[in-house]
Amino acid sequence: MTTPHGHPEAARTTPGAVVVGIDGSASAERAAVWAGTEALRRGRPLRLVQVYALPQVHTPIAVGTHEQVRAGLAERAEGWLAEARTAVLAESPGVEIGTAAREWSPVAALVQESQHAELVVLGSRGLGGFTGMLVGSTAVSVVAHAHCPVVVVRGRRPQDPPPAAGPVLVGADGSSDSDGALAFACDEARLRGVALTVVHTWSELVADGVLRPHPFQDDAAEIERAERARLADQVSPWRDKFPDLTIDLDVTRGRPVRTLLERAEHAQLIVVGCRGRGGFTGMLLGSTSQALIVHSPCPVAVVRSQDAGSEETR
Repeated sequence: MTTPHGHPEAARTTPGAVVVGIDGSASAERAAVWAGTEALRRGRPLRLVQVYALPQVHTPIAVGTHEQVRAGLAERAEGWLAEARTAVLAESPGVEIGTAAREWSPVAALVQESQHAELVVLGSRGLGGFTGMLVGSTAVSVVAHAHCPVVVVRGRRPQDPPPAAGPVLVGADGSSDSDGALAFACDEARLRGVALTVVHTWSELVADGVLRPHPFQDDAAEIERAERARLADQVSPWRDKFPDLTIDLDVTRGRPVRTLLERAEHAQLIVVGCRGRGGFTGMLLGSTSQALIVHSPCPVAVVRSQDAGSEETR
């Protein structure tokens, strides 16, 4: 059932739902279909949300015209939601679906939805209220302020569906800040019945976000052994928690984005944290996040660390 548009605080949320931003685009529809499958795996309801706003005009308009525009936007929203619902049910007929057409800011509405959601899912390209969602400040704002993990659904090419085969990848930097991403990635791999590959990159120049005391003078093989041992220590508790899950360690000298994008060619999901030291510092505000979101050949999940939820993005 669709919720009334009304005041944003009056919108009824669905606790524990997988929430999808719908904007009438083919990308959002593919995201909804992906999210429907995800909701079934998790045993959660699916919530399709379309957020619209009255256009800003600089000249006065009649009240009647204003209401006509609002009614037209609401009607269009209902149509987009119905189309997305039909597409989801064609692939996941058993999933429970709720819909909501909301008049508000897309970022504010999705962040509010995330307070009660299990997961927020977005398409990689958009129309309507979500135009530019994933190439500008809107995407950064949603991911940076969301209270749950956010997934951007992508395929190899803009029109391609997301891949359904291959392992789950997770970027880890050896710090406790990436444990949230590891936990999420372990669950995803378990639910999908595939292996998890933990990707860690290292540099001869930088360690833990600071310049090494003797760059280029330390033995590269020794650095790699130390980095692998550090990563193994971090992953060890997750091996104990998920004894039936195959967890592979991929320790490589290089840059995080390039390495993850190379590995993603054969993966079905990339998981990264939004905080961390080393190669993943500034994940959400710099070129790293933009590159993954814009260029990844598979869906990208961004998971905030638990202590980041109450902090403002720096």
